[in-house]
Amino acid sequence: MVMCQCAGVFFEKVSVQPREALRMHEAALNSAIARHGNDHPNVAACHSNIRNVYQAQGNCDQALVEHQKSLEIRLRVLGCEHEQVASLYNNIGCMYQAQGDYENALDQHKKSLEIRIRVLGCDSAEVATSYMNIWLVYEGQGDNENALLQLQKSLEIKLRVYGQKHPLVADLYHNIGSGYQLQGKGEEALDHYNKSLEIYMQVYGQDHPHVADSKYCMGLVYEERNEMDMARELLLDCQRIYCKVHGPGHIMTVDAANAVQRASQCAKESV
Repeated sequence: MVMCQCAGVFFEKVSVQPREALRMHEAALNSAIARHGNDHPNVAACHSNIRNVYQAQGNCDQALVEHQKSLEIRLRVLGCEHEQVASLYNNIGCMYQAQGDYENALDQHKKSLEIRIRVLGCDSAEVATSYMNIWLVYEGQGDNENALLQLQKSLEIKLRVYGQKHPLVADLYHNIGSGYQLQGKGEEALDHYNKSLEIYMQVYGQDHPHVADSKYCMGLVYEERNEMDMARELLLDCQRIYCKVHGPGHIMTVDAANAVQRASQCAKESV
């Protein structure tokens, strides 16, 4: 089976027909209830397996029903202060988020975050993940200020956990740079993009797509600031890396080439 991840959630792509997979999991659920009763971890796991099938089918409503059933059992069996309960709140939040129901998504993610802080402590990777998921909700709502705040909280944790020179830290610097760019704060955006760039180059080398991504974003900031020579230099190197990695016809290479042309044209017009 292939595992897919979306906003911190893993679910299974079933390798058999969904109807057959659903029949198998429902039979396992009935067997688990007959053997253990309704309030048992195995029964909760069966509901989670049924949820996987519905989620793989794109049937979010039914998947949510199964999530809720699994959550209710684990609450009764494990109590409120357990990481498995926090994970279920997280997963339910991600499903609401996928449906565009940001209010319910935020509520579930905050419940997950509160439990994880109490159970795992402030400096756990799971707490950082909860902040990231809350960031995605605020970003979906267009609340850039609160979104940026969540990224900064996640960054503080990951710096303590992983240190300065880790790709996950670089990812956060990059995302924070993007948040500042959306707010029109070019100086802060460049500062964070540059931090991400330095880490990516140290970790991956000069010609990695993540290096190109940072240079592309920095080039756009310089273009917005009307500093076309700097913009063109960064965008040219971005185009070179994308071409080397993806080929000349790839959409990212073509997009970078168009950005180079645009910056070059603006530079000529400003002379």
